[in-house]
Amino acid sequence: MATLSFERKYRVRGGTLIGGDLFDFWFGPFYVGFFGVTTIFFSVLGTLLLVWGAAQGPTWNLWQINIAPPDLSYGLNFAPLAEGGLWQIVTICAVGAFGSWALRQAEISRKLGMGMHIPWAYGAAVLAYVTLVVFRPMLLGAWGHGFPYGIFSHLDWVSNVGYQYLHFHYNPAHMIAITFFFTNCLALAMHGSLILSVTNPKKGETVKTSEHENVFFRDLVGYSIGAVGIHRLGLFLAVSAAIWSAICIIISGPFWTKGWPEWWSWWLNLPIWPGA
Repeated sequence: MATLSFERKYRVRGGTLIGGDLFDFWFGPFYVGFFGVTTIFFSVLGTLLLVWGAAQGPTWNLWQINIAPPDLSYGLNFAPLAEGGLWQIVTICAVGAFGSWALRQAEISRKLGMGMHIPWAYGAAVLAYVTLVVFRPMLLGAWGHGFPYGIFSHLDWVSNVGYQYLHFHYNPAHMIAITFFFTNCLALAMHGSLILSVTNPKKGETVKTSEHENVFFRDLVGYSIGAVGIHRLGLFLAVSAAIWSAICIIISGPFWTKGWPEWWSWWLNLPIWPGA
């Protein structure tokens, strides 16, 4: 009921980024807007194209369906539909849908008078995807360097790229990204468990306050980051994981073509070692 009574305060005209009042409306509980329309358009078109591509064969096995990018010989040109052109169109639809969703989030935030933290955070994930299928292939000179759309085929692509640089986990940016992913999981687990521990007391006990949360971590580790601080930390960890993931793959190929273990030879050449 609190949400329903509040809706009247923000379901007003304005706050749109483009399109004016033309698409400034709600469909049930969903705000539409211009970018809601473009999200639906690109999502539906991209999904139908994927289904059409699967219908071309050779299987309907969900695990084995594969929409592959063009051959490297096509470079950055458009390819025939059956030879990778379908992948190119689906990629355009995906970028359009993800970008539209982020801009729709921005419009909703403007209507509510909120900050733009959510669309920017979502945009970091979109950046990681676009880096894989647009920026890196462009830097390498061929759309064929993008990953295929399929389950097993995508896993094979990941494995092949890893072996291409020998031990991909030696990529320093990959190390940083994985560190942020694991730390993000740790922070989310600690935050979630803490909130549940104070809001879900034993039967007959009262719900605890935020002060109990702060005291717990002060007693446990000597410091409490606070209610706002933990969410700032969570945002930083999640966005950093996405950004460093994009960095780790875009430097592999366009800027470093050897095996990643070889990159660490600078460490062995430092003058601190005996006999250096």
